[in-house]
Amino acid sequence: MPIILVRIDDRLIHGQVVQGWLKAIDVDIVLIASDIVAQDEIQQLLMAMTMPSDVELVVENLKDATSKVVNGQYGEKKMMILTASPSDVLYMLDNGVDFKSVNVGGMHFKNGKKQLLYNLYVDVVDLEDLYMICRKGVEIEGRIFPKDEKSNIMHLVEKEYLAIHKKME
Repeated sequence: MPIILVRIDDRLIHGQVVQGWLKAIDVDIVLIASDIVAQDEIQQLLMAMTMPSDVELVVENLKDATSKVVNGQYGEKKMMILTASPSDVLYMLDNGVDFKSVNVGGMHFKNGKKQLLYNLYVDVVDLEDLYMICRKGVEIEGRIFPKDEKSNIMHLVEKEYLAIHKKME
């Protein structure tokens, strides 16, 4: 199954995804890999209501989503994978899901997080996970909408990661 886009967005399904990305890319399935949403039928129903009728929404816990992608359960359907955090993306990579780029579309402010870009706030764990994703040769690009200029943020992640680890020494 061709993975068209892997996106980290802590809001998962919302207007930017439905009105922006799904209109710009051709996918058959949006796979949400989230342990939290997989247990919340109300949230799943609300997300499903926002989806275009020609795109299937699949919600799986992280382990099952990863296993099903690796085992080819979705066949040749074109897929967008949505996760809420870099740790979810890293888990998928570590467990055999193959992709070359991840879009960081929204990691919003929470206490203890530092702003790297307009829409990107990270803590130490996020930075470590993003850094490990980079080390696996996966491009990390920051972009809210598909029409926005694609910005490779790997250098920014590496710089912040190294700065934090230097402070810890």
